[in-house]
Amino acid sequence: MTLVAPSILSADFAYLAEEVAMVEKAGADMLHIDVMDGQFVPNLTIGPQVVADLRERTSMFFDVHLMIKQPEQMVPKFYQAGANLITVHAEACTHLHRVVHQIKDMGIQCGVSLNPATPIEVLKYLIRDLDLVLVMSVNPGFAAQEFLPLVLDKVRDLRRMLDESGSQARIEIDGGINEITGAEAVKAGVDILVAGSFIFKAAQPAEAVKLLKSLKKA
Repeated sequence: MTLVAPSILSADFAYLAEEVAMVEKAGADMLHIDVMDGQFVPNLTIGPQVVADLRERTSMFFDVHLMIKQPEQMVPKFYQAGANLITVHAEACTHLHRVVHQIKDMGIQCGVSLNPATPIEVLKYLIRDLDLVLVMSVNPGFAAQEFLPLVLDKVRDLRRMLDESGSQARIEIDGGINEITGAEAVKAGVDILVAGSFIFKAAQPAEAVKLLKSLKKA
């Protein structure tokens, strides 16, 4: 079954705890928490304190996506705040291998994210160390962007790389996900769909989650 991770970037931040409770009740598998610093991407979102406060209100799996410069400086704070998985951008890490193991040494899962134009080859020598690879299907920074079809070939290539290397890492995709793009992504080899507006703005969020979870690989 496809896993679904609602992105709080599309939630109503005035009612964030209630929005999180809503997607948890809707059957979402994990909560995708977008952290932006206004430097690596042109937007600002939240810090560790918000994650810590949400941690007290829910038992959901926290999938924390750091879209920030020098993520190694903030990794310990998000770990302490209650992250279950921390994903960093390959483009933001001078020493990616070191940051990956900084996260794994804390005893939580680690992911690496790739922007649309970043080749999967940057992962070649650490692919077996990863729990997750996040493929961005939009250029990161804002919600409600259109899906970039070019990443589907990238997902297929990544799936082959994982299979050939013996890596157990899952493929996650983020950006412009709905029932159509989600189906294409899953058929290409994606395991986890990150969806924002499609879930949080839906008339029936539980039905939106159920629809995405029902998508199957070819």
